[in-house]
Amino acid sequence: MGGRMWISSSVILLIGVYATEQAYFLEEDFIESINEKAKTWKAGINFDPNTPKEYIVKLLGSKGVQVPHKLNLKMYKSDDEAYVNLFGRIPRKFDARKEWRRCVTIGQVRDQGNCGSCWAFATSSAFADRLCIASNHEFNELLSAEELTFCCHLCGFGCHGGYPIKAWSYFRRHGIVTGGDYQSEEGCAPYRVPPCITDEYGNNTCRGQPMERNHRCTRMCYGDQEINYDDDHRFTRDYYHLTYASIQKDVMTYGPIEASMDVYDDFPSYKSGVYEKSENATYLGGHAVKLIGWGDEFGVPYWLMVNSWNENWGDKGLFKIRRGTNECGVDNSTSAGIPVVY
Repeated sequence: MGGRMWISSSVILLIGVYATEQAYFLEEDFIESINEKAKTWKAGINFDPNTPKEYIVKLLGSKGVQVPHKLNLKMYKSDDEAYVNLFGRIPRKFDARKEWRRCVTIGQVRDQGNCGSCWAFATSSAFADRLCIASNHEFNELLSAEELTFCCHLCGFGCHGGYPIKAWSYFRRHGIVTGGDYQSEEGCAPYRVPPCITDEYGNNTCRGQPMERNHRCTRMCYGDQEINYDDDHRFTRDYYHLTYASIQKDVMTYGPIEASMDVYDDFPSYKSGVYEKSENATYLGGHAVKLIGWGDEFGVPYWLMVNSWNENWGDKGLFKIRRGTNECGVDNSTSAGIPVVY
């Protein structure tokens, strides 16, 4: 055959089907089957049922879902001198948006666009919240998810995912500049990936579009050009994972944190209640979000999370997930750092 490689038409057909495989789990019948069985939460339409499965999977960019083990136990923070100020009191319900009302970024729901940069959004957003709290509201703006996604080459692979703990390490080692949302011109380096705008029927502007290519790292201010790039960097003094027992103490003391979780095929359709994965749910990937509080709903304890799939997803961009049972690995997969305030 002269060295040529022949591919049968059936193989070509299979390749084509795989490349455009629809997300079966977004169909109404699948959502109805979730609601028939779920006891603590409700599902609904967040995405167009014709959305390719690949699109949903590529949004899941956290490589930080893990279980503590003897090799990295030293990275897990279980105590802090500042915790003593809590007097051992952990409230039944806590919401960082209400605790620090003047920090406007805490409840802000962002949009990572067609890019697996959830790891960068969750960490940079939590760092911005913590910096606002530590500075007594003197700092009250977003930090650059753009810089973190595309300039921290040791953090991972940009739009193809990254490690949240390495992002916090980057903040300590290199620092990060300010930067608001797409086309906002806020801060030094605003996010340059277009948002995925979704209407009430789940129609999404990113559906069928290729994932955003990794941007060239731009080490200059292109948003507010009056800002000096070198002077704009903010730092953390450390970086760490949290044990389940120290999560609440750390959030009450320093502010929101990053949380990673395994995502299953029922989660993209979350609408309300306390999420628990379905019994026969299929794994899709790892995702990073921002943990801002906790509580209990009809006796079911939960973590309160801010997602980065815009306000049309879930409960106005937020969701609750069961707390205390390591649901989707979330209790063992949090990270944070303490800001440096000059």
